Amino acid sequence: MPVPTDIAENRETRELRVTWSDGHTSRFTFRLLRQSCPCARCVHEWTGERLLDPKRVPADIYPKEVARVGAYALRFTWSDGHQTGIYTFPLLRNICECEDCTKARAAAQETR
Repeated sequence: MPVPTDIAENRETRELRVTWSDGHTSRFTFRLLRQSCPCARCVHEWTGERLLDPKRVPADIYPKEVARVGAYALRFTWSDGHQTGIYTFPLLRNICECEDCTKARAAAQETR
């Protein structure tokens, strides 16, 4: 699994960019990242049902801190005070909003 080699926030565009060891650069809007929080308060542990209503995430949300968790994940401290989500590297790659990843997900949906 590729690992981040560079992590950069852009508060003007409200995005986080992650460059990976395989050369891919992922783009994430802050709001999508917060809406995708995988913690037990945001996703039911047993059913996988999303508990966080995405509409309740403020449009102006931003990470106050981005920290590595070992060699496998990132943890964000959000401007709304939330900080319990651990975003594994595979999760981040799966929700990448770059053009190539978005197209690949759309193509995969069409074949289902």
